[in-house]
Amino acid sequence: MKAVVVHGANDLRIDERPEPVAGPGEVVLDVEWGGICGSDLSYWKHGASGTATLTSPLVLGHEIAGRIAQIGPGVENFDVGQPVTVHPAELVGDGVLPERLAGRTNLYPHVRYFGSAAFDPHTDGGFSERKRVRASQLRPLPDGVDTLRGALAEPLAVAMHAVSRAGSLAGRDVLVNGAGPIGSLLIAAAKYAGARTVVAADISDASLRVAKAMGADDVRNVARGGSLPDDVELVFEATGIPAVLGQVLRATARGGTIVQVGNLPGAPSLSAIGDLVTREITWVGSYRFVDEISDALVAMANGLDISPVITHKFGIDQAAEAMRVSADPASGSSKVMLQLSRPN
Repeated sequence: MKAVVVHGANDLRIDERPEPVAGPGEVVLDVEWGGICGSDLSYWKHGASGTATLTSPLVLGHEIAGRIAQIGPGVENFDVGQPVTVHPAELVGDGVLPERLAGRTNLYPHVRYFGSAAFDPHTDGGFSERKRVRASQLRPLPDGVDTLRGALAEPLAVAMHAVSRAGSLAGRDVLVNGAGPIGSLLIAAAKYAGARTVVAADISDASLRVAKAMGADDVRNVARGGSLPDDVELVFEATGIPAVLGQVLRATARGGTIVQVGNLPGAPSLSAIGDLVTREITWVGSYRFVDEISDALVAMANGLDISPVITHKFGIDQAAEAMRVSADPASGSSKVMLQLSRPN
């Protein structure tokens, strides 16, 4: 079968891999769609993502959906042909957390994640025609949610987890700084959670058009004379760029809250963050998700339309072009999708 494999920095290949076979407690999926994420781009461009560095070839992809092609021994309540998405995290070890972190499995210290080089051997992802998956990681797609949108349940779950970190959004005014794919999904999640208004800020008109289509009430291009609004009670920071933190803190109301969703660098960096203290701002981190992937599917089944975030589609043999488009700010891309196999 074909798989999208990164062998090192700027070395992406379509490799032939052995056909997977479902073992006890497992299924094999015909993977139909996968969404390209920033970590996929980082492995392709740099041979690393965060602190995880490639030491051997890695199948990319953790945003996937498809149909069950084979069911292994002991798997119940699933059927061949059933459409599903996948929770890409698997806890390594006993899964026990301290009481203060009860239920927050996203903070468990040792997690294998699809398409990650954090462990050696690496954990292959789902950018392949077929993928063997533990049945416990499957999430059935509800009626009305196809596999294209089902592949977006994972990034929507990231956004919904960030929203949950802020408490109730009912009737609140929100700023989303950064309107890339996660920022745009944050807009949709915030509106779904009852936010009264959402302002989106970015430096790309193309990204802001997507933000508007995803439900933003107002958009600001801060590279072309636009400014962040004043005194916003709740801000979602989705760029992860330290240089913008000073402006974001200044836009946050005194006593307000910032939820940091964009990954910040692991190395020292300069930021003007004095307002964190003088404006007594609460700064909250948000990392991946627990099981909000199930909530994401319910939201889509209930009519939450996130399809405007999809701007490009490519076949598996065009994976290199898909990565280039996804990484190029001039392409106008938001979420770029790979069709990895076609329904039978």
